[in-house]
Amino acid sequence: MLETSGRLLRLLSLLQAHRDRSGAELAAHLGVSRRTLRRDVERLRALGYPVHADRGTAGYRLGAGTTLPPLLLDDDEAVAVVVGLRTAAGGSVAGIEEASLRALTKLERMLPARLAYRVSTLHTATVRAGTAPAPRVSADTLMAIAEAVRRRERLRFEYASPRGGRGVREAEPHSLVSFDRHWYLVAWDTGRADWRTFRVDRLTPRTPTGPRFAPRELPGGDVAAYLAHRLSSRTWPYQATVTLHEPAAAVADRVWPGMGVVEPVDEESCLLHLGAESPRDLAWMVTSVDADFTLTEAPPELADALRAQAARCLDAVRDT
Repeated sequence: MLETSGRLLRLLSLLQAHRDRSGAELAAHLGVSRRTLRRDVERLRALGYPVHADRGTAGYRLGAGTTLPPLLLDDDEAVAVVVGLRTAAGGSVAGIEEASLRALTKLERMLPARLAYRVSTLHTATVRAGTAPAPRVSADTLMAIAEAVRRRERLRFEYASPRGGRGVREAEPHSLVSFDRHWYLVAWDTGRADWRTFRVDRLTPRTPTGPRFAPRELPGGDVAAYLAHRLSSRTWPYQATVTLHEPAAAVADRVWPGMGVVEPVDEESCLLHLGAESPRDLAWMVTSVDADFTLTEAPPELADALRAQAARCLDAVRDT
């Protein structure tokens, strides 16, 4: 009995790790006959695992069923799931905290001592600091947007502007993006005939969704880069573009999300597009990248701010 149970677990692990396995391959791996393999497959089906026979390959695959049977996780997968559930329990998506805690409790009770120690060590040594609590968004709202994106259906929603006004918008949703503690919808705004980004925590979907639409090509094709560019320059009163005299790959790690967007030019230079509340902030951001640069498109106040910063630095080292 124990030998059979152990073999079933090995069979299940093989099916979960690989989508399609031939019957001969599975039988050889388990060291059993094809007849014994067929009996083991029937036992898994009786336990609720949807094992399907593939006639074209004379093999088996594990499909989706109507219920969720137990999963087999290796050590790294188990640790990853626990860490993910703890993050979800304290994350920005409202309505999933209780479910995350329930799942976390069940999983932690089953962890072997060696894995429990790893998870506990990581948890006790980790402190979240330096970021304000993220705005909460509804899981139902995220799912409604995701469904509209997948089905390519127009989305109607109420939207609260940063200034407090509310209005109904209609858009062709392109992507749902989690970026720097916020969720954003990137979409073609049909009323304004242009691409727009919307904060999901300010958005309330209306039902039903609108008609289907043909997908449009997003400017640049990269939704993450597009969103970063919009967020770094769209609302700032002072904006600038500087040429950095280093390749884009060399400076990419020095530009944090939301600070600006790096645009490759050639093997020796790139452009940095950024925005800020004041010329002094722009000057600090540009010099913090620690690269030689030239002002390409910038307000006159930025040059004055850079001169003032340079003078302060010279004064600080004049007598050293």
